[in-house]
Amino acid sequence: MYLNKEVKKGIFKKHGKSEKDTGSTEGQIALFSLRINHLSKHLKKNQKDFNTERSLVKLVGKRRHLLDYLKEKDIERYRSIVKELGLRK
Repeated sequence: MYLNKEVKKGIFKKHGKSEKDTGSTEGQIALFSLRINHLSKHLKKNQKDFNTERSLVKLVGKRRHLLDYLKEKDIERYRSIVKELGLRK
């Protein structure tokens, strides 16, 4: 499986305050981005998988909501997470 305990710990350790800090905004955005990238690759192969497409749209919305929250709360943290994950071109 693409997402196991070690991968999650690594994401939260890199983007959160610690590997046990699973609720931080940056950690959640990084986790959603990993899942979005995985689902996007899946949908390129399986174009008629509408359940996965719906899940992808929901995840993008959740990430967008968290990014808006972070942008409103602390613009520097927003800019750093966007730069780290390469979300804006």
